[in-house]
Amino acid sequence: MITCHVRYVIDPYQLPAFEVYAKAWLDIVERLGGTHHGYFLPSEGASNIAYCLFRFPSLADYESYRHIAMTDPESTALVADLVEKKFIVSYERTFLRPLLP
Repeated sequence: MITCHVRYVIDPYQLPAFEVYAKAWLDIVERLGGTHHGYFLPSEGASNIAYCLFRFPSLADYESYRHIAMTDPESTALVADLVEKKFIVSYERTFLRPLLP
């Protein structure tokens, strides 16, 4: 299993646009074979950092998801909206493996 952790720097004045984007990705990741653990949005303190966590059975499955998402009509429309509105300033993606009992 591989978990992807994404740290976003977002435009705090466009939080509603980011929320629409994030809600849509919850379903897309699930539809394309992953398990989404949710987005974590600013509440108190820093108002421009958000996180998300989702997992796939393997890195190969994640790579397959990325490949399919690049041609999926719903995900490409979301990326086009992001490019137009620029509500994500930057992001960092980290891959983690769980250590469970």
